[in-house]
Amino acid sequence: MTNMSLFALLLATTTAGMTASAHEPVLRARTPIQFPDLPEYLTLKCDFHTHTVFSDGLVWPTVRSEEAWREGLDAIAITDHIEHQPHKADVTTNRNRSYEIASGLGSELDLIVIHGSEITRQMPPGHLNAIFITNSEALSVPEWKDAVAAAHVQGAFIFWNHPNYPGGRGEIWYPEHTELVERGLLRGIEVVNGRTYYPQAHRWAIEKHLTLMSNSDIHNALNLDYHVHDGDHRPVTLVFARARTAEAIHEALLDRRTAVYSGDRLIGDQTFLAPLFARSIHIVNPPVQIEGQEPHYVQVHNESDLDYLLERTEELATLQIPAKMTLPAHKTVLLEIKGRTGQSAGEQILSLPYRVTNLLVGPDEPLQTRLPLKVQFRSR
Repeated sequence: MTNMSLFALLLATTTAGMTASAHEPVLRARTPIQFPDLPEYLTLKCDFHTHTVFSDGLVWPTVRSEEAWREGLDAIAITDHIEHQPHKADVTTNRNRSYEIASGLGSELDLIVIHGSEITRQMPPGHLNAIFITNSEALSVPEWKDAVAAAHVQGAFIFWNHPNYPGGRGEIWYPEHTELVERGLLRGIEVVNGRTYYPQAHRWAIEKHLTLMSNSDIHNALNLDYHVHDGDHRPVTLVFARARTAEAIHEALLDRRTAVYSGDRLIGDQTFLAPLFARSIHIVNPPVQIEGQEPHYVQVHNESDLDYLLERTEELATLQIPAKMTLPAHKTVLLEIKGRTGQSAGEQILSLPYRVTNLLVGPDEPLQTRLPLKVQFRSR
């Protein structure tokens, strides 16, 4: 075979392979976000603040639904701006249309798509999201108080977005916000928006009994803002709901049963973070046989998506345990323990005292926990 014939054969084979590959369907894959359910509730993963080309977002509404499905979310809200429609020369100005389009694909994917809108005004009161509404057009009125009232009449859950914007002067609580809370109109606040955590908003949520929210406020295609293929993720609101339905999510938000999952931390009330952590962690090989001061090992498995960072809060009289340790997501680690001198023989159930530094029950207030461990002390 001549060199020219060999080249032609290789070219034909390569081209045929490329053509075949070009016609293969792209497989769409879902990667679940894994946190345990609580004793009485399902742990649902939600993003209640997203935008499309029907306001100032850059993607079609179906993209929002498929992104959320692929990333493992249970629910999203489409919350295009009421007042801001920069693409209105190219798409309809019907403010309900983005939800209608996104919810169609959402139904096919078993993704809960919630009807919402963003009431976009200067501070005060700033930007407010109204979700679980039925008609976005009714919110298109000159006065922001009338827009809020129109959302409330529809049964909306209303929360305050990115509380330092617009203005950028830090988080400021205005009399208008007090009025909204006292009238039962403002029920939640974004403690995290995008990659930004607002400690003052976290304090307000605790003090004023507002639901903690954590949302992406995504405008770009998701992969442009979050490196999801490298383990990065959008912020989500964990909702502890009685069922996987829109109605159950709404009820849970009204009852303040949420936690924030953002970056490498969880933020929420101890009522929810304590059992969430406890149900994530399993001691694999109890009881542990301890003899003298020789090192022994306990296998600890973390079945959640989050690495837990632990610091010891006190010494134990009977056992030496690490001052710090990390429990990596979906891995089993060896916890080294040693007995202390003078320990009498017998079985004991101990509680290993730690704080989980990346689980916050308040600003700069880590979750306190105790890992249960059954130990059999042996005398030499």
